[in-house]
Amino acid sequence: MLSRPILMLKRLSQKLGVRVLAGSVLALIAVAVAPLFDTLIPDSWKDRFGAEALLPILNILATSMLTVTTFSLSVMVNAFRGAASQATPRAYRLHLSDSTTQTTLATFTGAFLFSLTALVLFRAEFFSEATSVVIFGLTVLWIAAIILAILRWIDHLSRLGSMDNTLERVQAGAMPPLRNLMERPVLGATAVPAGTTPPDHARALPAPAGGHVQYIDMSRLEECLDKAQAVLLITATPGTHLIDGATLGWVSGGNADPEQLAGCFTIGAQRTMEQDARYGLTVMNEIGLRALSPGINDPGTAIEVVRRLTRMLASLSPSRTAVAEFPHVQMVTLDPSDLLQDGFDSLIRAGASQPELVASVLEAMVVLRGSGWPALAEAAARTREYMLAHADAALTVEADRHWLQRKAADSA
Repeated sequence: MLSRPILMLKRLSQKLGVRVLAGSVLALIAVAVAPLFDTLIPDSWKDRFGAEALLPILNILATSMLTVTTFSLSVMVNAFRGAASQATPRAYRLHLSDSTTQTTLATFTGAFLFSLTALVLFRAEFFSEATSVVIFGLTVLWIAAIILAILRWIDHLSRLGSMDNTLERVQAGAMPPLRNLMERPVLGATAVPAGTTPPDHARALPAPAGGHVQYIDMSRLEECLDKAQAVLLITATPGTHLIDGATLGWVSGGNADPEQLAGCFTIGAQRTMEQDARYGLTVMNEIGLRALSPGINDPGTAIEVVRRLTRMLASLSPSRTAVAEFPHVQMVTLDPSDLLQDGFDSLIRAGASQPELVASVLEAMVVLRGSGWPALAEAAARTREYMLAHADAALTVEADRHWLQRKAADSA
């Protein structure tokens, strides 16, 4: 499990500006260190790879890379906005962390800055003939990097912002916390039954700010509690929305510092998928709901969402070797009914009058009732009954109602 500083560094590395800044810094470093290799350049190379041969290439790079970077940014923004309007605004944040797009833009920006800086220094006569040979070699490396970036970019543009690409990104982001839920059902804490109340002498741990609980540094939390000989019952699990001063959990025993304990919770304005197993299902559900809206009217996408949700949940199987890694931290185990509610319930209500969607949900529940996770299988049986109740109320044509009865019998 990541510590909070590592988490912050990981998030920072996924920002577009940081990747582009890294490419720019690399370009400046390349230009700055070039004169250090002057002594390694043979005299015979100086005439062949001198400034006269290099300056036209740098001019072309400086001109073309600025145009290509501007065009790529425009394409990226339009694609991401299209994904947000067609799928869900939450998809926009997922697309922003796309590593291929970030690396491509960083390469283009770095190449532009490298060529522009080299041109300025050549015109100012800071570079010798030997340095021009080094710059020539670096230019060849940049051109190779640009070619690779363009080839990747062309292939990536064919999918960027498409519905399939958005669904794949959401599914890829949702699966790690779901798998972690199976391996460590309560993030390694001690599991307690639902409805557990804190001891009478327990003290509330207030949230330092309002927002969503994004991440809990369990290792650091256990260290603080162990040192203070205290126990914390966490009530604000990842994904929970809080107001300033709301209760994160209840501390009993010891003399733990509330500020230190609260500092183990990362709270932000938006939900994230690092530890929130339910959020990915919610985003997937939102895409299906948007597809069913009158403005888009795309039941095929809603059916694809149901099938992806089915594959995601059917792959889950709780670990039988899970142990409490952090004995001083307590947490309630996630109810699989919550997972099905996040993924299916609003889709059921919105699409109960569409037989195609009803059929796909009933098929999904048949699959999930055979899950190796008994609690999920029981929840799927209840969701099936919920689907049948809504469909029975929404279908008004007698032929559709007979069809529903046959479907219900087949999925029994």
